[in-house]
Amino acid sequence: MNLALINTIPKPYLILLILAIIGCSPAPPPPEAVGPLPTENQLAWQQMEFYGFIHFGLNTFANMEWGYGDTPAKMFNPKELDARQWARVAKDAGMKGIIITAKHHDGFCLWPSKYTEYSVKNAPWKDGKGDVIGELAEACREYDLKFGIYTSPWDRNHADYGKPKYVEYFRKQLEELLTQYGDVFEVWFDGANGGDGYYGGADETRRVDKKTYYDWPTTIEMIRKWQPNAIIWSDAGPDARWVGNEHGFAYDVTWSPLLKDEVYGGMPEYAKQYSMGQENGTHWVPAEADVSIRPGWFYHQSEDDKVKSLGHLMDIYYKSVGQNATLLLNLPVDNKGLVHERDVEQLKKLKTQVDLDFAHDLANRKPIKASHVRGNHKQYGADNLVDGKMDTYWATDDSVTKASIILDFGTPTTFNRMLLQEHIPLGQRVKSFSVEAFTDGEWTTLGSFGTIGYKRLLRLEETTASRIKVTIDSAKAPPVLSNLGVFNAPVIIEQPEITRNKMGLVTIANMEKGAAYFYTTDGSQPNINSKKYTEPFEVHTPTQITAIAHDAVTQRISEPKTIDFDISKKNWRVKSTETSTGNVKAIDNDPWSDYTLTGGELQNGLIIDLGKTEQLKGFTYTPTQHRHLSGIITHYVFYISDNGKNWSLVQEGEFSNILNNPIEQRILFSKPTSGRFIKFRPKKVKENAGKAVVAEWGAITK
Repeated sequence: MNLALINTIPKPYLILLILAIIGCSPAPPPPEAVGPLPTENQLAWQQMEFYGFIHFGLNTFANMEWGYGDTPAKMFNPKELDARQWARVAKDAGMKGIIITAKHHDGFCLWPSKYTEYSVKNAPWKDGKGDVIGELAEACREYDLKFGIYTSPWDRNHADYGKPKYVEYFRKQLEELLTQYGDVFEVWFDGANGGDGYYGGADETRRVDKKTYYDWPTTIEMIRKWQPNAIIWSDAGPDARWVGNEHGFAYDVTWSPLLKDEVYGGMPEYAKQYSMGQENGTHWVPAEADVSIRPGWFYHQSEDDKVKSLGHLMDIYYKSVGQNATLLLNLPVDNKGLVHERDVEQLKKLKTQVDLDFAHDLANRKPIKASHVRGNHKQYGADNLVDGKMDTYWATDDSVTKASIILDFGTPTTFNRMLLQEHIPLGQRVKSFSVEAFTDGEWTTLGSFGTIGYKRLLRLEETTASRIKVTIDSAKAPPVLSNLGVFNAPVIIEQPEITRNKMGLVTIANMEKGAAYFYTTDGSQPNINSKKYTEPFEVHTPTQITAIAHDAVTQRISEPKTIDFDISKKNWRVKSTETSTGNVKAIDNDPWSDYTLTGGELQNGLIIDLGKTEQLKGFTYTPTQHRHLSGIITHYVFYISDNGKNWSLVQEGEFSNILNNPIEQRILFSKPTSGRFIKFRPKKVKENAGKAVVAEWGAITK
């Protein structure tokens, strides 16, 4: 176009022409992919975000967590079993699928396997003609849920466990499960492999080489053939990995890449060294956070009042889905064969709250600018962050790894939540970022954070600002972000905390400013007309206390919190070293204080004088609650005495799954026993550490 012709074009039209020419210029190529990348199956799995676990089997009827393998099949008789109820509950909770424990460590099969007699075909349920796996697979199809399978590599019932023949048996059962019930979205293996077991009557301890015994490469190849679209989950993947704890929490820094070739199922170092993933990971193996809605994984009636509160469940949601992991939430089906009504109630509250938290995106279509845009082209512009699409993204030039975006609300706007997502088909890149708000004419930092990954959800202090700035402070490659969301979630008034010290004094409190507390001690539900808490009060006998928090300004009331206290420890003494103040830590009602048994006391056990003769129905043991687990007792021996000299053996056994789920362990005796003195002796300690740690010991009398 010659200059004379250009001069004849009116200026407004000339500007439009130039803009049109610029807009039609070809976009630079997309950023190069960085590091390992997700497969299509992994992308689809990550987008599920939230799905359910079902723990159900003989353990449900034997009131156990890890069955030994000798519980009779005839005990399995869920007379009201309704897999459609499980699926309906999961669907209503917003879950996208269900994984079921087809066979747990006890070896009992919830389908009529032709390779063992230890299955539902020899249970009274449906006269031996039932198939739990088949019923759930059908229910999942009806409710448009994906269906997954857990089967334990360890089998405490099978006579050949530890021998090559067992691996053949294990694979034959996998073939049954993965070829008879339709599509499977996830195949789930845990790292519990080898230990005490019934083993066909051998009643012994068997160990296996976890690296080689199962020949996992061959098994994985078989699974790929039977279920080519399934995600295979374990510590080592190959497709998805354990988050390293059973609290349901991922981490501020959670990488999807993993140094997979260094990891194997059940490795002792995994939780500390590999569970967060690695920035330089060689394979894409994203994290899945597993947690139960109750303290245990299987149903126990004693935990009906210990279902996680709404606040706790929301904490889990933000620390799993909101920290680059998926959430696998366990629902322990009860001995009737139903998801318990209390669990259903909490799931409904969770779904409602999640929907409320993200009901209205304040960032949607708002003006947004970036400090740098790839090729200065609109295809990679910041507007892509607020267009509501997953496949568009903001990107910078290859040389830029630190950049910022500013969202302009136009007017002062109140918010307390933020959503960020990377475009993970091009890899995970961001190492750290920060958030600022423009208030009172200046920028104020709201927080600094680690990785983003598939999804990052931030819970921020309630802030009113006209603009928000997100700065990518560090990235291993140019940032590529697909979504930014800003929300103002309704605040939950938290449950009160109810504690009792060694002297029997009960305290009710929490972090809510200005909240009042009301409580009952007779099993009834409190309201604002119940007794108001003003100061600590004494409780020495078995008592159930239920309390609520009430915010007088908003008139909001928390969920009730219920605690069952047994006899108090006011008059208890540790007999072996009465002058040792350290030993009081084992019975001080403070789970964060530890007492360590070493030397002779490790051999003889912890001896406690209860002050008077008590009839005991069981006991509780709490391992250390600190980050670095040590001295955890896995097997115990329990004695009782009238005089502290002549001892009678009451019971010995194991604390199932305590290494992965180090919470209070409740052990019930086969029959009540009376005495004044107890001896709690460690039989086995994690890694034979030469010490045993007791954070708390308690008696069960009611």
